[in-house]
Amino acid sequence: MQLDLTGKTALITGASKGIGLGCAEVLAEEGCNLHLAARNGPAMEEAAARLRADHGVRVTVHALDLGSTPAMEALAEAAGESDILINNAGDIPAGPLDSVTDEAIRRGFDLKVFGYITLTRCFYPRMKAKGGGVIINVIGNSGENWDAAYFAGSTGNAALMSFSKAIGGRSLDDGIRVVGINPGPVATDRMLKIMRIKARDMLGDESRWEELYAKYPGKRPATVRETADLCAFMASPRAGYITGTVVTIDGGIAARGSVI
Repeated sequence: MQLDLTGKTALITGASKGIGLGCAEVLAEEGCNLHLAARNGPAMEEAAARLRADHGVRVTVHALDLGSTPAMEALAEAAGESDILINNAGDIPAGPLDSVTDEAIRRGFDLKVFGYITLTRCFYPRMKAKGGGVIINVIGNSGENWDAAYFAGSTGNAALMSFSKAIGGRSLDDGIRVVGINPGPVATDRMLKIMRIKARDMLGDESRWEELYAKYPGKRPATVRETADLCAFMASPRAGYITGTVVTIDGGIAARGSVI
């Protein structure tokens, strides 16, 4: 299927690894020019060189700590106009109520919850002025699959699900689509960190985290590529009437009411 994205420009946050880097790779294959933003500049520069060489697209790197409103606003100014915004940067802490501090939650929310809102606020009027655009919020299925051991993520993600539906429910009036993507477990470094905590709490040994896969649909997490392909489709004209909704990619975990 041709996604008709050649020549479009996309800004991706959290683009140095994981789902963000996966989205960059898929969109570059589809002919998108890219702005990549994250803290790890060298990793993005390495990816940018490869994507330019392999696909002939323009790639601009923005090495920034995005954990504040001024930083997000500076990124929006540096990136200029984009046809596609993929909000993906996030690191909300895992852990139960008695171990996760208010300060840690605020840092996580500043990067993810307020970060997504700030960048949407920055790019929405630009997209409206040029006649259209797409905003993809990569959120997480803990927003619909509540977990006391990840209560901060459940809370922040539920907020972003509501945000995506609230803005996306009206945005097509301005030619803009706003869609949430809820990955469940995805084979990334961040997932490994969360799985180690779960293994410690459930099995008494964080090194046994791979044993938890036995409880997952298909006995595996999603791949980065599966998640990135979904993001690319949602960003494309092929999904032109999809807005104000959240699409879950978790093998059915949220539908069955969790697995671990």
